[in-house]
Amino acid sequence: MDILLDLIKNHKNGEAIGIYSVCSAHPFVIEAAIRQAVKDNSVLLIEATSNQVDQLGGYTGMTPEDFKQFVFTISQRLNFPANKLVLGGDHLGPNRWQNEAADIAMAKAEAQIAAYVAAGFKKIHLDCSMSCADDPVPLTDHIVAARAARLALIAEKTCIHTFGHSDLVYVIGTEVPVPGGAHEPLNDLAVTTPEAAQKTIEAHWDAFKHVGLGHLPSRVIGLVVQPGVEFDHDGVIDYQSDKAVPLTRLVEQYDHLLFEAHSTDYQTEQAYHQLVRDHFAILKVGPALTFALREALFALACIEEELISARSCSGLRQILEQAMQTQPEHWQSYYHGDASVKRLARSFSYSDRIRYYWPDEKVGEGLDRLLTNLNEMPLPLPLLSQYLPVQYQRIREGRLANHARELILDKIMQVTEVYAAACFPRTNAA
Repeated sequence: MDILLDLIKNHKNGEAIGIYSVCSAHPFVIEAAIRQAVKDNSVLLIEATSNQVDQLGGYTGMTPEDFKQFVFTISQRLNFPANKLVLGGDHLGPNRWQNEAADIAMAKAEAQIAAYVAAGFKKIHLDCSMSCADDPVPLTDHIVAARAARLALIAEKTCIHTFGHSDLVYVIGTEVPVPGGAHEPLNDLAVTTPEAAQKTIEAHWDAFKHVGLGHLPSRVIGLVVQPGVEFDHDGVIDYQSDKAVPLTRLVEQYDHLLFEAHSTDYQTEQAYHQLVRDHFAILKVGPALTFALREALFALACIEEELISARSCSGLRQILEQAMQTQPEHWQSYYHGDASVKRLARSFSYSDRIRYYWPDEKVGEGLDRLLTNLNEMPLPLPLLSQYLPVQYQRIREGRLANHARELILDKIMQVTEVYAAACFPRTNAA
């Protein structure tokens, strides 16, 4: 994938540039991200995760081909060039099938990665770090790397068979804690040691060579490590550059390799710039985008309640709470404490487990009702000042239309524009 290889090359040549990866399957988030890329005239990286999208549909109900068509339909509507859009697969491996025996889980992971590659996904994160039902805990570097190489071989063969050649780029390694934010409250966070990172690299290089992919390291653009950033339900651990100096020095020894930082949601604007300068040049963002979406929709629901009789209101918040209570599997292992603490977390946690409920049919109907109600009238400026003050200011300045849908998209773009400023400083300075 020349776009990403060129970016890595330019970064290695001294430019403080990077790329942020949008990890979401929500149509509002995807549209906001594409609008940001159109505004910046930049490339855009959108990734599906292994639990969102797989050969069986994942929790979104989409296969990789479905997800590609979903994203491309929105990008075409917004006239965003297809050659500037990169699709990636995140945490591809046996993640979805950890409760099964390793042989069965890996066979399913092979089918998953083949489906991603055949659909045209070009950035592939090989993540076999999780133990399956009959595995030791934790897995050794050798087992993890051998399984990653097994999946890489499938990916390469699938790409060559489908497209005549392979232009895939890869990311290896994984972060701690698990994807999507920590399960438990965080007090401190250990930064990956250079020794551990080096072992991961060497184990993968050896494993690739063992399966006849000795050339593959030149297309491995990212190593996932823990730079010392994370969030839990109500707190954020901020990046401290001085703690990552040894990692920064390590990656400078490699011509093609940078770091990929996961769980960078909710960091400060200054932190994103420093992360890119310290070679954590691929920044993953997911829950912060749907958190902003949720903030916008809750604000609009408050405005709706001020304008419309209770009988005609959408009741979106109540519908969401009912859906989460009826189907607790997406939050109950994350949120702990008494009933009040759990109730607050379900609605407002940084982990944003609400994002799993937007595809629910009744929730979708409530959202449609909210937008229909608010689209029937101009939204009073005093209420916008109360509930969406940034968007209110932009409306007053003539930079934003006073329309519910535009308010939602702009709220999400408050997140993407901070990432874009750190990753594409030349574009945003122009």
